[in-house]
Amino acid sequence: MTGRITRWRKSSRSHAANGCVEVGSTMGHVGVRDSKLGCTSPILTFTASTWSDFTAATRAGTFDR
Repeated sequence: MTGRITRWRKSSRSHAANGCVEVGSTMGHVGVRDSKLGCTSPILTFTASTWSDFTAATRAGTFDR
């Protein structure tokens, strides 16, 4: 991965809750971190393609029980 992940954002549905994840991006990659820890949080990194597949599957209900 090249570049630093920036533009961290949290779901608008999380309101003022602290127990959320944030998603950020850099060229071709997406990072996910714990919002409670902010910049000290470990970051899970995915390719943009993998993240796109994951979010599409989530919207389609693939992970619903």
